[in-house]
Amino acid sequence: MRLLLVEDEKRMAQALCEILRLEKYEVDHYTDGAEGLAAIESDMYDIAVLDVMLPGMSGFEIAKRARADGIRTPILMLTARGELDDKVTGLDSGADDYLTKPFMTKELLARLRALGRRTLNTADGVLSFGDIVLETGTLTLSCVSSGQSVRLSEKEYKILAYLIANGGQILTREQLAVKIWGFDSDSEYNNVEVYMSFTRKKLSFVGAITEIKAVRRVGYELRYTNV
Repeated sequence: MRLLLVEDEKRMAQALCEILRLEKYEVDHYTDGAEGLAAIESDMYDIAVLDVMLPGMSGFEIAKRARADGIRTPILMLTARGELDDKVTGLDSGADDYLTKPFMTKELLARLRALGRRTLNTADGVLSFGDIVLETGTLTLSCVSSGQSVRLSEKEYKILAYLIANGGQILTREQLAVKIWGFDSDSEYNNVEVYMSFTRKKLSFVGAITEIKAVRRVGYELRYTNV
């Protein structure tokens, strides 16, 4: 799971990065509010952890602007400010949870796990687009048009889930590579094409009208044409 940490306290940030990486999170760290906003708006993260007091732009403002731009990444506010009004401001700005320093590592990890489950699951445990349905618990792809279903690999599931989450928008190979594999390189771009081919075959296998279309020199788009 890929995590964004925006924290300007050096020692705190170093400790958090070490803890989170030991827990198998992939962590990108920024110290500046403007950089943090640009990072979260890349829409490449599963969870964002934001300090409130940051140079350039507060965590409140990052959350507010990200939500205004349609970013749905779960946000955990991490700050020394524990007054009720500050908590309300954070939640009203778009944060999903709020943790006050100092905190216990176990509590932080528990809250991140809860937000991670929110990222992977909808309220009823499914994601849908056009005539396809993804069951998040079993990684099963079903087609409502044909009644057929098939089990997906983890990567195939993540590709379809990411395309569905973005409402049929065009996603670049770079976005897919970073979201699915956690970093970008020539080898990962090749992996995108290979797994995109696998995923298309699964859509064809279940008889879906929904299809993944390649947009020349741009990326991929999930389309549904009901004729």
